[in-house]
Amino acid sequence: MIHNTIKLSFVAFLFPGMLYAQNIKKLSLQEAIELGITNSKNLKLSQSKIDEAVAKLESVKDNALPTATTSFLYSHAEIPTNKLSLGSADPIHLPNRADAFVGTAAVEQIVYGGGKLKYAEASTKLLTDVARLDADKNREEVSYAVINTYYSLFKVLQSKKVVAQNLESIAGQLKQSQRFFEQGIVTKNDVLRFQLQQANVSLTEMEIENNRKVINYNLDILLGLDEATDIEIADPDNALKTVSPLSSYMDLALSNRQELKQVDLQNKVADINIKSIQASTMPTVGVGANLYYINPSGKFIPPTNQYIVPMTLGANISWNIGSLWTTKNKVTEARIQQKNVDIQKGILSDQVKTEINKNYQDYQLTLSKIKVLETSIAQATENDNLLASKYKNNVASAIDRIDAETLLYQAKINLELAKADAGLAYYTLLKSTGKISQ
Repeated sequence: MIHNTIKLSFVAFLFPGMLYAQNIKKLSLQEAIELGITNSKNLKLSQSKIDEAVAKLESVKDNALPTATTSFLYSHAEIPTNKLSLGSADPIHLPNRADAFVGTAAVEQIVYGGGKLKYAEASTKLLTDVARLDADKNREEVSYAVINTYYSLFKVLQSKKVVAQNLESIAGQLKQSQRFFEQGIVTKNDVLRFQLQQANVSLTEMEIENNRKVINYNLDILLGLDEATDIEIADPDNALKTVSPLSSYMDLALSNRQELKQVDLQNKVADINIKSIQASTMPTVGVGANLYYINPSGKFIPPTNQYIVPMTLGANISWNIGSLWTTKNKVTEARIQQKNVDIQKGILSDQVKTEINKNYQDYQLTLSKIKVLETSIAQATENDNLLASKYKNNVASAIDRIDAETLLYQAKINLELAKADAGLAYYTLLKSTGKISQ
């Protein structure tokens, strides 16, 4: 046992990456989306609601089936006073006790119910479709949450790379300033300034690493992974997408957004509800058959000709005439509810248009920012090279050298963040059309 422990420790000492690699998972954006959808608890709940709606629909369909009942009765009577005298007639002598068996069986089928069953089934089917649309909407939300968190992690990692390059460059500058100080070219203050810059950038690196851990943990939870998993992301496609005219996204959203589809279904449900109320004013027609078994012999299996089995066939019609004047206000109320649904669709349509326009303009803004930042990097690079040369020739101060380098690396970070923001802004635009994967 001790030998195995020493052996494992020795392997871990020589190859620490072998143990650490078990907690690293490399994921592309599409793989992360698929994993998030597969493991989402919200989507599992949505599927459960769909299953519940389908079960309710099947239950409503069962209401159209014929009903059947059966019963069997055994009766035992004790008759202590079993002599009955009526006037001058001979007395009637009853037995001391009596047993009887009575059985019934009935089948009934509604032939016409004014369409109430048909409308109930149609309404329930529409509500099932609403549940499916709700699940589609949740699927879009889960996908976007994964995309958002994935890009957040990408931005942090890109910033971390740039900061690491900055620290490497500062280390070189610090070494150079120390050499200049030894040669008497610069003062001790110049060396301290580079050391201070190194400390400040190191603090930034610590903050970025802390943010990475927080976002990585959040993504682990979203994807259903072990919380200790370090996610190594593949760079998302940063190729800037060419957008179509704004009107095309408007049309796509008005035809695809789940909320608008749900309102359309709710409008149909409201229409069916009106018809169902009107159907309640119609008569109900049904047919049925009844079978009786009457055995007064007292024996479970009676002798011949001591029991009867009558059978009846019949039809019935019932009509609540009062519903002709009591449902008028119900129909009015249902029509108002349907009108409210139409108004709600208009409100949602305006909100969707506003959202599409904002996301479209935001994406255009990110593209403009990238162009400006690419220009600023070119300018910052030229300025940094110029100040580096001047500092080497003792023409520029350490402050000027540090400022130039800081501007360059800040521009690089801003460009990486802008590219990530552009990718996320594009997915945000797609999400607002109701179809995030196009």
